[in-house]
Amino acid sequence: MTLAKTAIRDAATVIVLRDRWTNPSILMGQRGSKAAFMPNKFVFPGGAVDPADADVPLATDLPDLCFERLGEQAEPGIQRALAAAAIRELWEETGLVLGQPGTWPGHVPDDWQSFAALGYLPTAAALQFVFRAVTPPGRPRRFDARFFLVDADALQGDVDDFSHASDELSHLQWVPLDRARDLDLPFITEVVLAEIAARVTSPEPPSSVPFYKNNEEANLFLRLRGYPMPTHD
Repeated sequence: MTLAKTAIRDAATVIVLRDRWTNPSILMGQRGSKAAFMPNKFVFPGGAVDPADADVPLATDLPDLCFERLGEQAEPGIQRALAAAAIRELWEETGLVLGQPGTWPGHVPDDWQSFAALGYLPTAAALQFVFRAVTPPGRPRRFDARFFLVDADALQGDVDDFSHASDELSHLQWVPLDRARDLDLPFITEVVLAEIAARVTSPEPPSSVPFYKNNEEANLFLRLRGYPMPTHD
């Protein structure tokens, strides 16, 4: 049987890690029963890159190593749009801010109006690129998702305050890392959880990143390793 081809969209997902040295937990929420993609599943905040994300001013850039890894087997110049999308989706779905005080230069995109109104500029220095996965063929929606890990200490304000969150995710909660697999999870989320568990005591960005690549020919589990590169501007 031939699987229908669905366009693959770039996407960013954020894993917020809290109390990593004492009682590590991660932020998750549940998708609605009528959602077209992964209904009822518990997931990390995230979503597709919007066209405006590429032009969003970042107060600080991604770590150099993460910038390099994101550029491998990817559209040139996608790195900052992915970082911006991660910060925006975190804000929209949880109401948590990864930013620093500052004034936006020029026009603020519609999707960023509420973020900017708080007086913050998005900042990417705390984001670590830790996993990449492409949704298998035959799904109603397909994403080339990059997973970013961020420590809760990098967020502004009260990390238990979800009052600004949209209704896209329900039951937002901090889940102890060793109990997360008790939830109804997508397969790829379970795979990512194993990677996060291995990184809890390693606060530096990973030198190589797992890449679960699905296409019409094969399912491949690769690693993005890269080579030393000059510091980007």
